[in-house]
Amino acid sequence: MRVALGLSGGVDSSVAALLLQQAGHVVECIFMRNWRADADDPHCHAETDRKDAVTVAGHLGLRFRLRDFSVDYQSEVFRHFLDEYARGRTPNPDVLCNREIKFKVFLQAALALGAERIATGHYARVRETARGFELLRGVDQAKDQSYFLHQLGQYELSRTLFPLGAMHKPAVRALAREHALPTQAKKDSTGICFIGERDFRRFLARYLPAQPGDILDTAGQRIGTHPGSLYFTLGQRGGMGLGGVRGAGEGAWYVVGKDVASNTLIVAQDDASRWLDARTLCASAPTWIAGRAPGDTFICQAQIRYRQTAQDCRVQIDAAGCRVDFVQPQRAPAPGQSVVFYQDEVCLGGATIEASDAVFGGLLAPPESHPMSMPR
Repeated sequence: MRVALGLSGGVDSSVAALLLQQAGHVVECIFMRNWRADADDPHCHAETDRKDAVTVAGHLGLRFRLRDFSVDYQSEVFRHFLDEYARGRTPNPDVLCNREIKFKVFLQAALALGAERIATGHYARVRETARGFELLRGVDQAKDQSYFLHQLGQYELSRTLFPLGAMHKPAVRALAREHALPTQAKKDSTGICFIGERDFRRFLARYLPAQPGDILDTAGQRIGTHPGSLYFTLGQRGGMGLGGVRGAGEGAWYVVGKDVASNTLIVAQDDASRWLDARTLCASAPTWIAGRAPGDTFICQAQIRYRQTAQDCRVQIDAAGCRVDFVQPQRAPAPGQSVVFYQDEVCLGGATIEASDAVFGGLLAPPESHPMSMPR
């Protein structure tokens, strides 16, 4: 097939290019420029990544193109990122980037160039069944990225290849060394792409200036000030400048609640689980890989953050989205983050967390507890 590969300049997409070539596909490499940084920005590695991608394509004898999606990224991903933080929430731009850029704008551009499929270096798998296409976890549980791909649908999966889905990361590195790929020893990128390895709060302040406000303990007593509540997220440890609070011990402080309207943080010390743990959360805008939910009520597993062990739960679909009841308490479900649903290795879809029954989690009336039977 004619395959357009998103070549990022990292080792994963480099090995994906090699595997596609070895499988006999006609491969065209496309580097996506999604973020336009200042020329003197030392924290953005996009130009270095582009040069590495060019070198890899040349090493393999593959055609290389560059496509600039930065305007789309600004309007569809970064604008949402800022809006969510301004509301005091914690967005996940990687989920939106996959939906709006890599598997929408990039897919459209690739098909316009004559590609039959697109491919990326994600650790995930696609399986075609009699009922349609399924998104599966990557075989390497430590690298599985299906969490970030849960908003894809049948159309996107039918046109996507994940060459690394059945591989473990050490084998990817070994293959890169065996074929002398220029990126064989390149360090994996981490964090949010447009921020890079820089101070997050300072970056955010360039776009969302904030005002100092009060820090309260769980009894409502003022114990300090913060630089802006929108810079903090639920469960965050430290970073509040608290020290020597009268009557308090020397243990760490955790954010257990926040109110952007009053610009207030609520914090607890040491073991903050009693304030952060939730058994129920409400989520909005659910999306389903199959195009529909498995049922109005169903048992499955869910993750409220990347690399979390999947947790047994019951999901109830309602007019507002869905309610998720967990068997075990979940620490600090953060509004704006994703809850992603699984049946073993199959990703069902996901939704955006809105509130939880943690003490300061946002549910005005904590739901009644009810026992659940969780068959495996």
